[in-house]
Amino acid sequence: MALSMRLSRGGSKKRPYYRIVVADARAPRDGKFIEKIGTYNPLLAKDSPERVKLDNERATYWLGVGAQPTDRVLRFLDAAGVKERAARNNPKKAEPGEKAKERAEERAEKAKAAAEAAAAPAEEAAEA
Repeated sequence: MALSMRLSRGGSKKRPYYRIVVADARAPRDGKFIEKIGTYNPLLAKDSPERVKLDNERATYWLGVGAQPTDRVLRFLDAAGVKERAARNNPKKAEPGEKAKERAEERAEKAKAAAEAAAAPAEEAAEA
């Protein structure tokens, strides 16, 4: 059975409240879970100690058994010092796609042609 450590949503509409749970990876998000190991309240201030509550001992146990944390839960575990989170780096993220590059090249060529066309009559007028 594949285990995952993930968030299970509770609370009312527009007032989210999450439980940090260990569940079978195939179970629904808010469905059956094996154990609740913490809570997360995103409405509280980021520096509030009540924002994330986590049972570090149980989290360490479940990681040892083979549970895979989601990205958000891994952030919480890293902040608590339970598991190290590898820094992500995607240098191509800000790079435009192929079509955007082609459009930029076309715009540059048109601007260059327009500048040359504007400069040509000015030169003719200067010579005359």
